[in-house]
Amino acid sequence: MIIVNLTALSGFLLMGFSDIRELQILHGLLFLAVYLLTLAGNLIIIIITTVDEHLQAPMYYFLKQLSLLNLSFITVTVPQSIDNSLMDDGYISQGQCILQVFFFKSLAWSEMAILTVMSYDRYAAICFPLHYEVIMNPRTCQRAVIAIWLNGNISGILFTTTKFSITFCKPKIIHQFFCDIPQLLKLSCSDDYLRVIGVTTFLPVLGFIGFISIVLSYIQFFSTVLRIPSTEGRSKAFSTCLPHLFVVAFYVFTGMFAFLKPTSDSPTAFDLMISIFYTVTPPTLNPVIYSLRNEGMKEAFRKLLLGGQFTRKKKFCALVDTSFLLPVSKILNNIEFIQ
Repeated sequence: MIIVNLTALSGFLLMGFSDIRELQILHGLLFLAVYLLTLAGNLIIIIITTVDEHLQAPMYYFLKQLSLLNLSFITVTVPQSIDNSLMDDGYISQGQCILQVFFFKSLAWSEMAILTVMSYDRYAAICFPLHYEVIMNPRTCQRAVIAIWLNGNISGILFTTTKFSITFCKPKIIHQFFCDIPQLLKLSCSDDYLRVIGVTTFLPVLGFIGFISIVLSYIQFFSTVLRIPSTEGRSKAFSTCLPHLFVVAFYVFTGMFAFLKPTSDSPTAFDLMISIFYTVTPPTLNPVIYSLRNEGMKEAFRKLLLGGQFTRKKKFCALVDTSFLLPVSKILNNIEFIQ
């Protein structure tokens, strides 16, 4: 009788992390703390990169877009999980699940795309410093961001339409804290599930191609850096860019592992932890990684915290002109990298 009722549900039942009430409350409170911390960190980056004239270069423009994506990405899954845990109710309607899948896929693809563009921005700044302002001009930056958001929405529509065109005939129990796509696929019994599997596989492969593009950009980047005689310049470049490459690799491989591995009928704690790694961890850590050791970001944050006055906003995408007249070794010593 329980199975029949679950099958007849118009929505789905999210099992979350535990059936024990005390652990559910603990999970809800921990997620609430992480969510508020993530909101604060990303909102601060959005504010200071908007109002501070010293943070108007392309890299900060893309960082602001990344923070907006991070803020939206974690909002798709975590608030619903907090509500389910604290209210002891794992039910989510089909409409909510459809929206969650759409925004999750759209934002995940957009985040991968913005990370790729950010790596290309660094590649252009270091490998083509004399032509950087031409390559990354304001119109190019804005068009890149528009393309990122449009491609994300198209991917989300394609995936969501394909996913919910199949029939769910098994008990609508999802062993996750959100509408996890592999878990939803496991509930299908229609004959066209192979089409959905194709789309499910295709999008992570596109993400991996984006990661390969990032790696190739960094290979060119590091080959240029290694030719610099200044030890200080090389050290600064490596210490600031390696964390970015690590975060990208972590995000891509955990996401691909979760989507491409066979779904189990008895999900383990390991499966839940993997989902946290690619849904919660990147939006939480990105504000720290990209701004912790950046002097410009820290100075702007101190102004915001102490109520200091921000100077008038500069023209977008403007960099210090004299930096492009220096040799590459001096450029690396003076350029302000993002963490």
